[in-house]
Amino acid sequence: MRYNRVGKSDIRISEVGFGCMSLEKDEQVNKRIVDEAIAAGINFFDTADLYDKGENEKQVGKLLQRRRTDCIIATKVGNKWKEDGSGWDWVPGKDYIIKAVEDSLRRLQTDYIDLYQLHGGTLEDPIDDIIEAFTVLVDQGKIRAYGISSIRPQVIREYLNRSAIVSVMMQYSVLDRRPEESVFKLLQESHISVLARGSLAQGLLSGKPAREYLSHSAEEVEAAARAVCFVAGTKRSASQTAIMYALKKHPVASAVVGIRTLDQLRDVVNITSVTELTAAEHHFLSESVKAGTYDKFR
Repeated sequence: MRYNRVGKSDIRISEVGFGCMSLEKDEQVNKRIVDEAIAAGINFFDTADLYDKGENEKQVGKLLQRRRTDCIIATKVGNKWKEDGSGWDWVPGKDYIIKAVEDSLRRLQTDYIDLYQLHGGTLEDPIDDIIEAFTVLVDQGKIRAYGISSIRPQVIREYLNRSAIVSVMMQYSVLDRRPEESVFKLLQESHISVLARGSLAQGLLSGKPAREYLSHSAEEVEAAARAVCFVAGTKRSASQTAIMYALKKHPVASAVVGIRTLDQLRDVVNITSVTELTAAEHHFLSESVKAGTYDKFR
């Protein structure tokens, strides 16, 4: 497993991250998967207080309690469940963030969070207050560093200009290259890491039946999946190829993947033992999913 530094921090994370939202209810199954993930070199585990109304953080805390010093835990803040459980409200205030971290620390069974991320964000938010909250938490030692999870270029630019974020989590894949056009260059110049989620496009690039995805028709998605399989050939799996595509692009530090089974885990962690995606293959995939260039794979 290879490891990359997160922004300008001293945090180093595995290039394949474990997206903990995928954890099921079976504790024994989860334990086997997480134990094997750690043994394979995965040290980065991402969750959020929003997931399963905080239960996901509890799962992660229990699973990693005895391996805490071996792992990098990231969680997110900013969304508060309504009392009746019918949904959640966006609460990006300083007071709420400082209170919410205590709840996350308790659920995660730890006295510090490695990476605390704002789970969204708008230009209407009290951005200076949010930054102050994160700064206070760093100074108190409750978090090591902070970042944001956002796909909104204008919001990302505001935090780049006004804060000490070390990372931005965003969707990025063969089928979603919006970050390339809007923020990748700026993030790289600012030494801010990207944590790429959705590199498998909800499984559409790794074997799930094609359907509409973002602005792509089902036919285009099917063609893109075929292009990934074509590039994978016998050298690697489709999942490995799609993940490598995301990792090949600077400034991506880790591809955060939802893992539900041991087979899925063993597939994705083996990316370091199969043939690396070449620059030519990466370019080929990029070109193949542009509008009007799917014909070869139909």
